[in-house]
Amino acid sequence: MTRPIATKTVVDAVTDDLRGRILTGSLTSAEAVTELEIATTYGVARPTAKAAIEKLVGENLLVRGTHKSARVARLGPDSVRDIYLARAYLESEILRRLATSRAVPEDAVRANADILAAASSGDLALVEPDLRFHTGLVEAAGNERIARMYSSLMSEVRLCMTRVQSLHLLNSESIHAEHSLILDAVAAGDAEGAARILDRHLATARERLAEALGE
Repeated sequence: MTRPIATKTVVDAVTDDLRGRILTGSLTSAEAVTELEIATTYGVARPTAKAAIEKLVGENLLVRGTHKSARVARLGPDSVRDIYLARAYLESEILRRLATSRAVPEDAVRANADILAAASSGDLALVEPDLRFHTGLVEAAGNERIARMYSSLMSEVRLCMTRVQSLHLLNSESIHAEHSLILDAVAAGDAEGAARILDRHLATARERLAEALGE
């Protein structure tokens, strides 16, 4: 039986590579991101470069003023707190609803186990399973519009997680332990407890990152 595979457009391929450069910090706000530079670097047409830039502006990873070149958005303390607050609003309410039915998402359970398994590969390896844990919670709600709302934050969430790990602000054991407490509260039907543990979990990452970026 053949397995279907996802195909990428040229725009998506350029966007994905640019996004990766932003997330890893190899592309910074010190450099202007122009259509000409992108077209030359990737050997694509100017309209393709423009489309890739616009997609990343839409994800809030690039910012561009009127008649100005795009630049990587600066991630400062205020931005960090705003991003984590938006996450907390969505994820806390989802946990309350999951706990009401004691529905523990299997995707979140597997992702949490992967966090410990990824520890030996370095701090940045924790980003992907950590992200899957939280998206697993959101997707378990089964609400398409909520999932789209969360997806609109995804690039900024990933950027924050990448910064947290590149600065060595959280280790795999503490992340795994707090995730486990969240899942245990959901399994026990403790809606407010699950939301409270999540809020504390996000607040730790938020304040450590905000403090580190504010220095």
